[in-house]
Amino acid sequence: MKPTEKSPEIDALLKSSFGINRRKSILNNRCVFCGKQATEFTDEISKREFSISGICQKCQDETFGDL
Repeated sequence: MKPTEKSPEIDALLKSSFGINRRKSILNNRCVFCGKQATEFTDEISKREFSISGICQKCQDETFGDL
């Protein structure tokens, strides 16, 4: 999946804060939270969220709950 564009400063901040490269994780279909494969999503909104945040469906559900 293609990650959304963020400023280089934001990507650097995320990497220094969490130790994970958001762009690489998304390109490799890996969740930035749990590190597991992220290829199945319940809807287009969840899929889009993954391209923004790099968070898989399971971790999205645990983080955001029922919105």
